[in-house]
Amino acid sequence: MKVIIKELPEKYNFIDEERIHSILVNTKPDKIKIREILEKSKAKNRLTLEEAATLLNNEDPDVWEEIYAAARYVKEIVYGNRLVLFAPLYIGSKCVNGCLYCGFSIDNPHAIRMTLTKEELIKEVEALEDMGHKRLILVYGEHPEYNGERIAEDVRTVYSVKKGKGEIRRVNINAAPMDVENYKLVHEAGIGTWQIFQETYHRETYKKMHPKGPKSNYLWRLTGLDRAMEAGIDDVGIGVLFGLYNYKFEVLALLQHTEHLEKEFGVGPHTISFPRLNPAFGALTETPYKVSDEQLKHIIAVLRLSVPYTGLILTAREPAHLRRELFKLGVSQTDGGTSIEMKGYSKMRERKKADQELDKEQFKINDVRSLDEVIYEAVLDGYIPSFCTSCYRAGRTGEHFMEYSIPGFIHNFCTPNAILTFLEYLLDYASEKTKEVGFKLIDKEIEKLKEVNPKIYNVLLKKVEEVKNGKRDVYF
Repeated sequence: MKVIIKELPEKYNFIDEERIHSILVNTKPDKIKIREILEKSKAKNRLTLEEAATLLNNEDPDVWEEIYAAARYVKEIVYGNRLVLFAPLYIGSKCVNGCLYCGFSIDNPHAIRMTLTKEELIKEVEALEDMGHKRLILVYGEHPEYNGERIAEDVRTVYSVKKGKGEIRRVNINAAPMDVENYKLVHEAGIGTWQIFQETYHRETYKKMHPKGPKSNYLWRLTGLDRAMEAGIDDVGIGVLFGLYNYKFEVLALLQHTEHLEKEFGVGPHTISFPRLNPAFGALTETPYKVSDEQLKHIIAVLRLSVPYTGLILTAREPAHLRRELFKLGVSQTDGGTSIEMKGYSKMRERKKADQELDKEQFKINDVRSLDEVIYEAVLDGYIPSFCTSCYRAGRTGEHFMEYSIPGFIHNFCTPNAILTFLEYLLDYASEKTKEVGFKLIDKEIEKLKEVNPKIYNVLLKKVEEVKNGKRDVYF
Protein backbone atom coordinates (compact mmCIF):
# COMPACT_ATOMS: atom_id res chain seq x y z
CA MET A 1 0.00 0.00 0.00
CA LYS A 2 1.39 3.37 -1.01
CA VAL A 3 1.60 6.10 1.62
CA ILE A 4 -0.23 9.24 0.49
CA ILE A 5 1.49 12.48 1.53
CA LYS A 6 -0.62 15.63 1.36
CA GLU A 7 0.02 19.34 1.43
CA LEU A 8 -2.05 20.60 4.35
CA PRO A 9 -3.48 24.10 4.87
CA GLU A 10 -2.03 26.29 7.62
CA LYS A 11 -5.09 25.76 9.83
CA TYR A 12 -3.57 22.39 10.79
CA ASN A 13 -0.61 24.10 12.47
CA PHE A 14 -1.23 24.02 16.23
CA ILE A 15 2.22 25.30 17.22
CA ASP A 16 1.88 29.01 18.06
CA GLU A 17 5.46 30.25 17.73
CA GLU A 18 4.54 33.86 18.48
CA ARG A 19 2.88 32.88 21.74
CA ILE A 20 5.82 30.70 22.80
CA HIS A 21 8.34 33.47 22.14
CA SER A 22 6.15 35.97 23.98
CA ILE A 23 5.84 33.71 27.02
CA LEU A 24 9.60 33.15 27.18
CA VAL A 25 10.34 36.87 26.91
CA ASN A 26 7.69 38.05 29.36
CA THR A 27 7.82 35.34 32.04
CA LYS A 28 10.04 36.23 34.97
CA PRO A 29 11.50 33.64 37.38
CA ASP A 30 10.07 34.94 40.65
CA LYS A 31 11.07 32.71 43.60
CA ILE A 32 7.69 32.92 45.30
CA LYS A 33 5.90 32.09 42.07
CA ILE A 34 8.27 29.18 41.40
CA ARG A 35 7.56 27.70 44.81
CA GLU A 36 3.82 28.00 44.20
CA ILE A 37 4.28 26.19 40.90
CA LEU A 38 6.28 23.44 42.60
CA GLU A 39 3.52 22.89 45.13
CA LYS A 40 1.03 22.61 42.29
CA SER A 41 3.22 20.08 40.49
CA LYS A 42 3.67 18.00 43.64
CA ALA A 43 -0.10 17.51 43.61
CA LYS A 44 0.39 15.92 40.16
CA ASN A 45 -1.35 18.78 38.35
CA ARG A 46 -0.40 19.68 34.77
CA LEU A 47 1.50 22.93 34.39
CA THR A 48 0.58 25.69 31.95
CA LEU A 49 3.04 26.96 29.36
CA GLU A 50 3.55 30.08 31.46
CA GLU A 51 4.34 28.01 34.55
CA ALA A 52 6.77 25.80 32.66
CA ALA A 53 8.46 28.91 31.24
CA THR A 54 8.78 30.36 34.74
CA LEU A 55 10.78 27.29 35.75
CA LEU A 56 12.85 27.26 32.56
CA ASN A 57 13.80 30.93 32.96
CA ASN A 58 15.15 30.45 36.48
CA GLU A 59 18.87 31.18 36.74
CA ASP A 60 19.35 30.69 40.49
CA PRO A 61 21.29 27.42 41.16
CA ASP A 62 19.70 27.08 44.61
CA VAL A 63 16.22 27.32 43.13
CA TRP A 64 17.16 24.73 40.53
CA GLU A 65 17.95 22.36 43.37
CA GLU A 66 14.41 22.92 44.65
CA ILE A 67 13.06 22.21 41.16
CA TYR A 68 15.11 19.01 40.95
CA ALA A 69 13.84 17.92 44.35
CA ALA A 70 10.25 18.46 43.23
CA ALA A 71 10.89 16.46 40.03
CA ARG A 72 12.32 13.57 42.06
CA TYR A 73 9.26 13.69 44.32
CA VAL A 74 6.77 13.62 41.45
CA LYS A 75 8.67 10.80 39.76
CA GLU A 76 8.56 8.77 42.97
CA ILE A 77 4.84 9.20 43.66
CA VAL A 78 3.77 8.53 40.05
CA TYR A 79 6.27 5.85 38.98
CA GLY A 80 7.93 4.69 42.19
CA ASN A 81 11.45 3.39 41.74
CA ARG A 82 10.71 1.44 38.55
CA LEU A 83 12.82 1.82 35.41
CA VAL A 84 11.29 0.31 32.27
CA LEU A 85 13.80 -1.20 29.82
CA PHE A 86 13.61 -1.65 26.06
CA ALA A 87 15.86 -1.93 23.01
CA PRO A 88 15.77 -0.17 19.64
CA LEU A 89 15.99 -2.45 16.60
CA TYR A 90 16.88 -0.82 13.29
CA ILE A 91 15.01 -2.52 10.44
CA GLY A 92 15.86 -0.31 7.47
CA SER A 93 18.40 2.42 6.75
CA LYS A 94 17.14 3.37 3.32
CA CYS A 95 15.92 6.98 3.30
CA VAL A 96 14.75 9.53 0.74
CA ASN A 97 15.17 12.57 3.02
CA GLY A 98 18.07 15.01 3.09
CA CYS A 99 18.16 15.83 6.82
CA LEU A 100 21.38 17.71 7.50
CA TYR A 101 22.03 16.09 10.89
CA CYS A 102 21.38 12.43 10.00
CA GLY A 103 23.72 9.68 8.86
CA PHE A 104 20.88 8.16 6.81
CA SER A 105 20.56 11.31 4.66
CA ILE A 106 20.08 10.64 0.96
CA ASP A 107 22.96 13.06 0.36
CA ASN A 108 25.41 10.92 2.36
CA PRO A 109 27.20 8.78 -0.28
CA HIS A 110 29.12 6.86 2.41
CA ALA A 111 26.08 5.47 4.22
CA ILE A 112 25.53 1.73 3.84
CA ARG A 113 21.87 1.18 2.94
CA MET A 114 20.05 -2.01 3.79
CA THR A 115 16.77 -3.49 4.96
CA LEU A 116 16.62 -6.61 7.10
CA THR A 117 15.19 -9.67 5.43
CA LYS A 118 12.74 -11.78 7.40
CA GLU A 119 15.52 -14.24 8.22
CA GLU A 120 17.84 -11.44 9.36
CA LEU A 121 15.06 -9.92 11.45
CA ILE A 122 14.44 -13.24 13.19
CA LYS A 123 18.16 -13.55 13.93
CA GLU A 124 18.23 -10.07 15.51
CA VAL A 125 15.15 -10.77 17.64
CA GLU A 126 16.63 -14.07 18.83
CA ALA A 127 19.79 -12.23 19.89
CA LEU A 128 17.71 -9.67 21.79
CA GLU A 129 15.70 -12.42 23.49
CA ASP A 130 18.94 -14.10 24.49
CA MET A 131 19.81 -10.89 26.35
CA GLY A 132 16.46 -10.91 28.15
CA HIS A 133 14.64 -8.13 26.30
CA LYS A 134 10.83 -8.15 26.18
CA ARG A 135 10.11 -4.70 24.69
CA LEU A 136 11.40 -3.41 21.35
CA ILE A 137 11.01 -0.30 19.25
CA LEU A 138 11.44 -0.94 15.53
CA VAL A 139 13.17 1.93 13.72
CA TYR A 140 12.89 2.76 10.02
CA GLY A 141 14.24 5.38 7.67
CA GLU A 142 11.71 7.07 5.40
CA HIS A 143 11.40 5.13 2.17
CA PRO A 144 8.49 3.88 0.01
CA GLU A 145 9.49 0.33 0.93
CA TYR A 146 8.60 0.95 4.58
CA ASN A 147 4.83 1.27 4.25
CA GLY A 148 2.09 -0.03 6.52
CA GLU A 149 2.06 -3.51 4.99
CA ARG A 150 5.80 -3.96 5.42
CA ILE A 151 5.89 -2.66 8.99
CA ALA A 152 2.85 -4.76 9.99
CA GLU A 153 4.54 -7.88 8.63
CA ASP A 154 7.72 -7.07 10.58
CA VAL A 155 5.66 -6.66 13.76
CA ARG A 156 4.00 -10.04 13.27
CA THR A 157 7.39 -11.62 12.65
CA VAL A 158 8.86 -10.17 15.84
CA TYR A 159 5.96 -11.45 17.94
CA SER A 160 6.30 -14.92 16.40
CA VAL A 161 9.93 -15.42 17.48
CA LYS A 162 10.32 -17.55 20.62
CA LYS A 163 13.85 -18.45 21.70
CA GLY A 164 14.11 -20.59 24.82
CA LYS A 165 12.07 -18.77 27.45
CA GLY A 166 12.39 -15.55 25.50
CA GLU A 167 9.68 -13.63 23.70
CA ILE A 168 8.93 -10.06 22.71
CA ARG A 169 5.72 -8.88 24.36
CA ARG A 170 5.52 -5.30 23.13
CA VAL A 171 6.60 -3.79 19.81
CA ASN A 172 6.68 -0.01 19.41
CA ILE A 173 7.41 1.82 16.17
CA ASN A 174 9.60 4.78 15.22
CA ALA A 175 8.87 5.52 11.59
CA ALA A 176 7.77 8.25 9.21
CA PRO A 177 4.23 9.66 9.42
CA MET A 178 1.64 7.83 7.34
CA ASP A 179 -1.94 8.18 6.18
CA VAL A 180 -4.73 6.66 8.26
CA GLU A 181 -5.11 3.51 6.17
CA ASN A 182 -1.44 2.56 6.56
CA TYR A 183 -1.58 3.22 10.30
CA LYS A 184 -4.59 0.89 10.55
CA LEU A 185 -2.61 -1.94 9.01
CA VAL A 186 0.13 -1.61 11.61
CA HIS A 187 -2.37 -1.13 14.45
CA GLU A 188 -4.03 -4.43 13.53
CA ALA A 189 -0.66 -6.18 13.92
CA GLY A 190 -0.75 -5.30 17.63
CA ILE A 191 1.77 -2.51 18.11
CA GLY A 192 2.14 -0.48 21.27
CA THR A 193 3.32 3.12 20.82
CA TRP A 194 3.90 4.92 17.52
CA GLN A 195 6.70 7.43 17.97
CA ILE A 196 7.36 10.46 15.75
CA PHE A 197 9.85 13.17 16.71
CA GLN A 198 9.19 16.55 15.14
CA GLU A 199 12.97 17.12 15.55
CA THR A 200 12.36 20.87 15.86
CA TYR A 201 9.05 22.70 16.13
CA HIS A 202 10.64 25.97 14.95
CA ARG A 203 9.38 26.34 11.37
CA GLU A 204 12.35 28.23 9.91
CA THR A 205 14.88 25.87 11.48
CA TYR A 206 12.83 22.86 10.38
CA LYS A 207 12.92 24.07 6.78
CA LYS A 208 16.68 24.60 6.93
CA MET A 209 17.38 21.17 8.46
CA HIS A 210 15.05 19.27 6.10
CA PRO A 211 15.71 20.71 2.64
CA LYS A 212 14.47 17.75 0.58
CA GLY A 213 12.31 14.66 0.71
CA PRO A 214 8.85 14.09 2.22
CA LYS A 215 10.14 15.07 5.66
CA SER A 216 10.43 18.65 4.40
CA ASN A 217 6.62 18.80 4.73
CA TYR A 218 6.40 20.31 8.23
CA LEU A 219 2.63 20.04 8.66
CA TRP A 220 2.41 16.44 7.41
CA ARG A 221 4.91 15.43 10.07
CA LEU A 222 3.37 17.65 12.76
CA THR A 223 -0.05 16.01 12.28
CA GLY A 224 1.31 12.50 11.87
CA LEU A 225 0.24 11.37 15.31
CA ASP A 226 -3.26 12.82 14.84
CA ARG A 227 -3.72 10.36 11.97
CA ALA A 228 -2.25 7.54 14.07
CA MET A 229 -4.82 8.20 16.79
CA GLU A 230 -7.60 8.45 14.21
CA ALA A 231 -6.52 4.97 13.10
CA GLY A 232 -6.95 3.61 16.64
CA ILE A 233 -3.38 3.85 17.95
CA ASP A 234 -4.05 5.40 21.34
CA ASP A 235 -0.45 5.38 22.59
CA VAL A 236 1.81 7.85 20.79
CA GLY A 237 5.23 9.31 21.56
CA ILE A 238 6.61 12.75 20.74
CA GLY A 239 10.10 14.20 20.96
CA VAL A 240 12.60 16.86 19.96
CA LEU A 241 16.18 16.58 18.78
CA PHE A 242 17.68 19.10 21.16
CA GLY A 243 20.48 21.14 19.65
CA LEU A 244 18.77 22.26 16.47
CA TYR A 245 17.06 25.29 18.05
CA ASN A 246 16.61 27.03 21.41
CA TYR A 247 15.80 24.36 24.00
CA LYS A 248 13.35 26.52 25.96
CA PHE A 249 11.26 27.08 22.83
CA GLU A 250 11.28 23.36 22.09
CA VAL A 251 10.12 22.41 25.60
CA LEU A 252 7.13 24.74 25.37
CA ALA A 253 6.36 23.43 21.87
CA LEU A 254 6.36 19.87 23.21
CA LEU A 255 3.84 21.01 25.80
CA GLN A 256 1.73 22.70 23.11
CA HIS A 257 1.75 19.43 21.18
CA THR A 258 0.63 17.69 24.38
CA GLU A 259 -2.21 20.19 24.83
CA HIS A 260 -3.29 19.67 21.23
CA LEU A 261 -3.51 15.87 21.60
CA GLU A 262 -5.40 16.22 24.89
CA LYS A 263 -7.87 18.62 23.29
CA GLU A 264 -8.45 16.58 20.12
CA PHE A 265 -8.29 13.02 21.48
CA GLY A 266 -8.76 13.29 25.23
CA VAL A 267 -5.29 12.00 26.05
CA GLY A 268 -1.78 13.35 25.57
CA PRO A 269 1.35 11.53 24.44
CA HIS A 270 2.24 8.33 26.27
CA THR A 271 5.94 9.25 26.11
CA ILE A 272 8.20 12.23 25.47
CA SER A 273 11.80 11.81 24.33
CA PHE A 274 14.56 14.40 24.50
CA PRO A 275 17.61 13.18 22.54
CA ARG A 276 20.51 15.56 22.04
CA LEU A 277 22.16 15.98 18.65
CA ASN A 278 25.07 13.53 18.39
CA PRO A 279 27.74 13.22 15.70
CA ALA A 280 26.67 11.32 12.58
CA PHE A 281 28.78 10.11 9.67
CA GLY A 282 28.56 12.55 6.77
CA ALA A 283 26.29 14.99 8.63
CA LEU A 284 26.53 18.29 10.55
CA THR A 285 29.86 18.77 12.28
CA GLU A 286 28.60 21.43 14.71
CA THR A 287 25.56 21.70 16.95
CA PRO A 288 23.64 24.93 16.15
CA TYR A 289 22.19 25.31 19.68
CA LYS A 290 24.33 23.17 21.96
CA VAL A 291 22.54 21.88 25.08
CA SER A 292 24.79 21.40 28.10
CA ASP A 293 24.45 18.58 30.63
CA GLU A 294 23.00 21.05 33.13
CA GLN A 295 20.46 22.32 30.60
CA LEU A 296 19.47 18.73 29.86
CA LYS A 297 18.76 18.33 33.57
CA HIS A 298 16.57 21.45 33.35
CA ILE A 299 14.65 19.97 30.40
CA ILE A 300 13.95 16.66 32.14
CA ALA A 301 12.95 18.23 35.46
CA VAL A 302 10.57 20.74 33.85
CA LEU A 303 8.98 18.07 31.66
CA ARG A 304 8.49 15.77 34.63
CA LEU A 305 6.76 18.54 36.57
CA SER A 306 4.72 19.74 33.58
CA VAL A 307 3.31 16.35 32.50
CA PRO A 308 3.49 14.09 35.58
CA TYR A 309 1.79 11.07 33.97
CA THR A 310 3.75 11.09 30.72
CA GLY A 311 6.63 8.64 30.37
CA LEU A 312 10.04 10.25 29.83
CA ILE A 313 12.57 8.33 27.72
CA LEU A 314 16.36 8.70 28.02
CA THR A 315 18.52 6.72 25.61
CA ALA A 316 22.06 5.52 25.03
CA ARG A 317 22.86 8.73 23.18
CA GLU A 318 23.98 9.90 26.63
CA PRO A 319 27.01 8.48 28.49
CA ALA A 320 26.48 6.00 31.30
CA HIS A 321 27.51 8.28 34.18
CA LEU A 322 25.14 11.03 33.03
CA ARG A 323 22.27 8.62 32.46
CA ARG A 324 22.55 7.34 36.02
CA GLU A 325 22.32 10.92 37.27
CA LEU A 326 19.41 11.86 34.99
CA PHE A 327 17.31 8.83 35.93
CA LYS A 328 16.68 10.48 39.29
CA LEU A 329 15.00 13.55 37.78
CA GLY A 330 12.00 11.83 36.27
CA VAL A 331 13.08 9.36 33.61
CA SER A 332 10.78 6.34 33.48
CA GLN A 333 12.07 4.42 30.43
CA THR A 334 15.51 3.70 29.03
CA ASP A 335 17.31 1.33 26.68
CA GLY A 336 20.03 -1.15 27.57
CA GLY A 337 22.55 -3.24 25.64
CA THR A 338 21.86 -0.95 22.70
CA SER A 339 23.13 -1.32 19.16
CA ILE A 340 21.89 0.92 16.36
CA GLU A 341 24.00 -0.79 13.71
CA MET A 342 22.10 -2.75 11.10
CA LYS A 343 22.33 -6.43 12.14
CA GLY A 344 24.17 -5.22 15.24
CA TYR A 345 22.65 -7.49 17.90
CA SER A 346 23.56 -10.73 16.19
CA LYS A 347 27.11 -9.42 15.87
CA MET A 348 27.18 -8.69 19.59
CA ARG A 349 25.97 -12.21 20.33
CA GLU A 350 28.70 -13.64 18.11
CA ARG A 351 31.27 -11.38 19.81
CA LYS A 352 32.23 -9.74 16.54
CA LYS A 353 31.26 -6.19 17.44
CA ALA A 354 33.99 -3.82 18.56
CA ASP A 355 33.80 -0.08 17.96
CA GLN A 356 30.83 1.58 16.32
CA GLU A 357 30.82 1.58 12.53
CA LEU A 358 29.21 4.94 11.87
CA ASP A 359 28.72 4.31 8.15
CA LYS A 360 26.23 1.61 9.21
CA GLU A 361 24.52 3.70 11.89
CA GLN A 362 22.33 6.78 12.14
CA PHE A 363 24.39 8.57 14.82
CA LYS A 364 26.91 7.94 17.57
CA ILE A 365 25.78 6.47 20.89
CA ASN A 366 27.69 7.06 24.13
CA ASP A 367 26.53 4.24 26.41
CA VAL A 368 27.72 0.84 25.18
CA ARG A 369 27.07 -1.11 28.39
CA SER A 370 25.43 -4.50 28.08
CA LEU A 371 21.85 -4.92 29.25
CA ASP A 372 23.08 -6.81 32.29
CA GLU A 373 25.49 -4.00 33.19
CA VAL A 374 22.72 -1.40 32.87
CA ILE A 375 20.46 -3.50 35.09
CA TYR A 376 23.18 -4.18 37.68
CA GLU A 377 23.99 -0.51 38.08
CA ALA A 378 20.30 0.44 38.13
CA VAL A 379 19.75 -1.96 41.02
CA LEU A 380 22.73 -0.48 42.87
CA ASP A 381 21.03 2.91 42.45
CA GLY A 382 17.81 1.56 43.96
CA TYR A 383 15.69 1.00 40.82
CA ILE A 384 13.54 -2.00 39.97
CA PRO A 385 14.29 -2.86 36.34
CA SER A 386 10.95 -3.59 34.65
CA PHE A 387 10.04 -5.35 31.42
CA CYS A 388 6.33 -5.03 32.14
CA THR A 389 3.86 -4.93 29.25
CA SER A 390 0.69 -5.78 31.16
CA CYS A 391 -1.14 -2.47 30.74
CA TYR A 392 -1.06 -2.73 26.97
CA ARG A 393 -2.44 -6.26 26.92
CA ALA A 394 -4.99 -5.61 29.66
CA GLY A 395 -6.40 -2.54 27.89
CA ARG A 396 -4.97 0.01 30.32
CA THR A 397 -3.87 2.39 27.55
CA GLY A 398 -4.81 5.81 26.22
CA GLU A 399 -7.69 7.33 28.17
CA HIS A 400 -8.05 4.13 30.18
CA PHE A 401 -4.48 4.51 31.44
CA MET A 402 -5.32 7.93 32.82
CA GLU A 403 -8.33 6.44 34.59
CA TYR A 404 -6.02 3.97 36.31
CA SER A 405 -3.36 6.58 37.12
CA ILE A 406 -4.74 7.33 40.54
CA PRO A 407 -3.36 6.81 44.04
CA GLY A 408 -2.79 3.10 44.56
CA PHE A 409 -2.23 2.27 40.87
CA ILE A 410 1.49 1.91 41.33
CA HIS A 411 1.07 -0.52 44.23
CA ASN A 412 -1.75 -2.51 42.60
CA PHE A 413 -0.18 -2.97 39.18
CA CYS A 414 3.13 -1.28 38.41
CA THR A 415 5.42 -2.38 41.23
CA PRO A 416 4.10 -5.99 41.41
CA ASN A 417 4.46 -6.41 37.64
CA ALA A 418 7.92 -4.87 37.68
CA ILE A 419 8.94 -7.37 40.37
CA LEU A 420 7.57 -10.32 38.36
CA THR A 421 9.29 -9.34 35.10
CA PHE A 422 12.56 -8.58 36.87
CA LEU A 423 12.37 -11.96 38.58
CA GLU A 424 12.04 -13.59 35.15
CA TYR A 425 15.17 -11.77 34.01
CA LEU A 426 17.14 -12.82 37.08
CA LEU A 427 16.16 -16.47 36.74
CA ASP A 428 16.67 -16.72 32.98
CA TYR A 429 19.41 -14.29 31.91
CA ALA A 430 21.23 -12.42 34.70
CA SER A 431 24.90 -12.71 35.60
CA GLU A 432 25.74 -13.99 39.06
CA LYS A 433 26.58 -10.53 40.37
CA THR A 434 23.28 -9.15 39.09
CA LYS A 435 21.40 -12.07 40.64
CA GLU A 436 23.02 -11.36 43.99
CA VAL A 437 21.88 -7.75 44.18
CA GLY A 438 18.65 -8.36 42.26
CA PHE A 439 17.15 -11.01 44.53
CA LYS A 440 17.91 -8.84 47.55
CA LEU A 441 16.10 -5.91 45.94
CA ILE A 442 13.07 -8.05 45.11
CA ASP A 443 12.83 -9.29 48.72
CA LYS A 444 13.04 -5.70 49.95
CA GLU A 445 10.34 -4.49 47.52
CA ILE A 446 7.99 -7.33 48.43
CA GLU A 447 8.31 -6.47 52.11
CA LYS A 448 7.56 -2.82 51.37
CA LEU A 449 4.44 -3.87 49.49
CA LYS A 450 3.33 -5.92 52.48
CA GLU A 451 3.06 -2.69 54.47
CA VAL A 452 1.20 -0.59 51.89
CA ASN A 453 -1.08 -3.21 50.33
CA PRO A 454 -1.39 -6.55 52.19
CA LYS A 455 -4.02 -7.89 49.77
CA ILE A 456 -1.80 -7.41 46.71
CA TYR A 457 1.16 -8.70 48.73
CA ASN A 458 -0.53 -12.07 49.30
CA VAL A 459 -1.46 -12.46 45.64
CA LEU A 460 2.04 -11.41 44.60
CA LEU A 461 3.63 -14.12 46.73
CA LYS A 462 1.64 -16.75 44.85
CA LYS A 463 2.62 -15.28 41.49
CA VAL A 464 6.28 -15.14 42.51
CA GLU A 465 6.16 -18.86 43.26
CA GLU A 466 4.61 -19.50 39.84
CA VAL A 467 7.53 -17.71 38.17
CA LYS A 468 10.08 -19.56 40.28
CA ASN A 469 8.42 -22.83 39.27
CA GLY A 470 8.88 -22.04 35.59
CA LYS A 471 5.73 -20.18 34.54
CA ARG A 472 6.34 -17.06 32.48
CA ASP A 473 4.38 -13.93 31.54
CA VAL A 474 2.64 -13.78 34.91
CA TYR A 475 1.12 -10.39 35.63
CA PHE A 476 -1.63 -8.42 37.36
